[in-house]
Amino acid sequence: MKLPLRVTAALLSALLLAVGVGAWHLATLPTGGARVVDSEYARLVGAQAASGGKSAFPAPADLGGKIVEHLRQPFYDRGPNDKGIGLQLAYSIGRVALGFLLAALVAVPAGFLIGMSPLLHRALDPFIQVLKPISPLAWMPLALFTLKDSDVSAVFVIFVCSIWPMLINTAFGVASVRREWLNVALTLEVSPFRKALAVILPAAAPTILTGMRISVGIAWLVIVAAEMLVGGTGIGYFVWNEWNNLSIANILCGILAIGLVGMALDVLFARLQRAVTFPE
Repeated sequence: MKLPLRVTAALLSALLLAVGVGAWHLATLPTGGARVVDSEYARLVGAQAASGGKSAFPAPADLGGKIVEHLRQPFYDRGPNDKGIGLQLAYSIGRVALGFLLAALVAVPAGFLIGMSPLLHRALDPFIQVLKPISPLAWMPLALFTLKDSDVSAVFVIFVCSIWPMLINTAFGVASVRREWLNVALTLEVSPFRKALAVILPAAAPTILTGMRISVGIAWLVIVAAEMLVGGTGIGYFVWNEWNNLSIANILCGILAIGLVGMALDVLFARLQRAVTFPE
């Protein structure tokens, strides 16, 4: 009996995960002597000789123990440098959400205007092409100098990196609306505002959401790097702080959390995109 494609893909994913974890486990086994289990990198290195050459990298079981530990108290707050991973994720998600929302409020209306006006497109395109390739982190020193606040600067960097995919995709989607639909709206003497909401927006919505999906992925990448630079709070700072503490297991927990949140954001926008592309 042939299994459904979704089931087959899930089984293959599980097999690949098992192979990867198995290889990881074998790579961290001691070459001789008693096995030493310790999540702290410095102590692992110090115990390497006693463990008969055990890898300083944590084993899958060590990582699993750390994950359970974090899940038990994800939102604790014991001071500036000791906060739960859930609380750190909440700071990062909040910054991304604010910067992304501000970028959407600017990029979508501006994209509409650029897409509907060939004159504006030609006039603004040189500025867009110059500003778009600049790394968002290149703006961080200037933001810190002018805004004088690390949290606001991080939100500004998210705003900068989010605005370009949304702006370009919105302008492209608006400019690509079928001419026949616009001619019908012109024949019916529909006002420009109603034409934008009733004709152009539904037609361009899939392209706009594609830009939003790209933007939120870039924003989540950038916030981690930005928080490593400015410090304080956030999952990026959590990873960097755990490196300073030489806790490789905690670093892996942070990396896993970053990946899972990034996947969740992508799935959310993918479903929104499908909803507007194939409405029920």
